[in-house]
Amino acid sequence: MKKPSIPLNETVRLKSLHSLRILDSVPEERFDRITRMAKRIFDVDICLVSLVASNRQWFKSKQGLDACETPRSVSFCGHAILNEKAFVIEDALIDQRFADNPLVADEPRIRFYAGYPVHAPNGERIGTLCLIDPEPRSFSPKDEQTLKDFAALVDDELASSSKVHVDELTGIANRRGFTTVAQHLLPLCARNDLNVELLFFDLDGFKQLNDKFGHEAGDQALKLFAKALLKSFRSADVVSRLGGDEFAVMMAGERVFSERALETIREHIDTTDDTLAGKLNWSVGRIQFDKARHASMEELLADADKEMYADKFRKTAGIR
Repeated sequence: MKKPSIPLNETVRLKSLHSLRILDSVPEERFDRITRMAKRIFDVDICLVSLVASNRQWFKSKQGLDACETPRSVSFCGHAILNEKAFVIEDALIDQRFADNPLVADEPRIRFYAGYPVHAPNGERIGTLCLIDPEPRSFSPKDEQTLKDFAALVDDELASSSKVHVDELTGIANRRGFTTVAQHLLPLCARNDLNVELLFFDLDGFKQLNDKFGHEAGDQALKLFAKALLKSFRSADVVSRLGGDEFAVMMAGERVFSERALETIREHIDTTDDTLAGKLNWSVGRIQFDKARHASMEELLADADKEMYADKFRKTAGIR
């Protein structure tokens, strides 16, 4: 087994990592959303945001793995941070550097590994976004570009305070958080011919609810609706509150299942014992991303907004 080399800039690299105060911090949805999406799109067993400290690699986000960290000496990610490119092992059992690695011989029995460096705001490589699978597989240049795109999402989050991208009231992504993810996700999906559907929600009669029952009730209604969205959509879908009583959900993948998700929102709300459940209604606009029509996320959002108002008009006119 070959242990990973120590980078020449190790002192500066570790200082950059520790300055983020992220090691051993609690899980955060903004990172977990990225690893869930990458795991699903690449169809691998494990996806991690791995941060390489002096003697260990610690996982800020993990999908498909129970361990929180492993020794740096046996890490694949310790090798991946040495260069500014994807580090790919298509079959670890036939690679002399890793064939007798304990992570190959024992759980999680790594055969395939692909990692791309993630960076501190100053550009230092502090870890990776990595994919792991117990079966060998090939990894094309197109796959490497897609992995790089996902790693860039991690970079964006590392460069931002979590509070900047999270709606304080509901705990889901705010407009800035949604925009950050969407701006990277749309070109990624366009290159890989993946489907994207955007749903734009607006709560019907929200101003009247606020006026009649007070702002505290209004806040409770917003939190109730956000919770119902999280329960109704897949864990990798991007659920956000854009502002006021407007919400958006972006779904991406080979297939999207918005119909079933829309059917279950009402179910989740009505099964709560919240007194506001029966008073909560909404309109929704749905739009499929078309790279020929939507040059930017703003254009996609604008089309979904128009569809939402059309839905609201149909309700007002009694047309369904």
